[in-house]
Amino acid sequence: MFRYLIRRILWAIFLFLVITFVTFVIFFMAPNNPARAMCGGDQAGPVCLKTATEKLGLDKPLPVQYGLFLKRLVWEHSLGTSYATSQSINETIKQAAPVTASLVFGGAVCWMIIGLSVGIFSALRPRSLIDRAAMVFVLIGVSAHPVWIGLIFSYVFGVRLHITPIANYANFFGAPPDSGLPGGPVQWAYHMILPWMTFAILFAALYVRMIRANVMETLNEDYVRTARAKGAPEQRILFSHVLRNALLPVVTMLGMDIGVALGGAIFTEYVYQLPGLGRTSVIAIQAEDLATLEGVVVFATIAILFFNLIVDLLYAWIDPRIRLS
Repeated sequence: MFRYLIRRILWAIFLFLVITFVTFVIFFMAPNNPARAMCGGDQAGPVCLKTATEKLGLDKPLPVQYGLFLKRLVWEHSLGTSYATSQSINETIKQAAPVTASLVFGGAVCWMIIGLSVGIFSALRPRSLIDRAAMVFVLIGVSAHPVWIGLIFSYVFGVRLHITPIANYANFFGAPPDSGLPGGPVQWAYHMILPWMTFAILFAALYVRMIRANVMETLNEDYVRTARAKGAPEQRILFSHVLRNALLPVVTMLGMDIGVALGGAIFTEYVYQLPGLGRTSVIAIQAEDLATLEGVVVFATIAILFFNLIVDLLYAWIDPRIRLS
């Protein structure tokens, strides 16, 4: 297990270097002048431009600039400073990341609950009414766009039924004093229920189909027939033999979908006006603030690599054949 852990960590470090380099090159080639942005745009004077260029290291070769960028990121743990607002990008992401994390991981819990329950029941009762309804749900979930789903949910549950709020975010740990904003765990969940369900419908449809197919295939395996022939209870067969093997691909799929969800969070955050990383990226694009946008991309990359490393280790713990291969 230790050798497998070392291999996965080294692979994650290699991917980190490759992705950060590609990201840095893309932003380096962008037709935006950070020095001009720091000096006030089109009104920038030559003296200010020269000083800002030297300060940002833009007069140095690309490999040197990347080395300085990597040194700042690894040793100083800094994503830099915004060209537009002169604020620390670390602080900007520190405020936005918990919102996106709440959306993605809360949505992941919802889609796993829906996917497991509906997928297993559909596999155990094929061609039943529930199974056919689940397939309709899969078709809608795969075809629909998150903006459309979010607008439908907002109109039905927020505007018409007045069950849930349709916008804004409540801090889990409580709002600042005298701010008049909602806060606390209850208000946090109350404001996030619609975004979670929007995410859940998009991803749960895929998990229902995958879990249904895996469970049905596993039910026909020889070791399941052997367990039944020995008189093992159906509940024990389901949990000890079927689900343990049928859900192995789901663990890998979950690791990949977390990264996809981070990228797709921008649509859900836009509909529900959540101040997360997606909204931060949109604001940075509108302000031509490439430093903040680059910081968001690098932070999301690190988060995805870290989570995929955890998923790989979890997969190896569930299936010893992986770490021995």
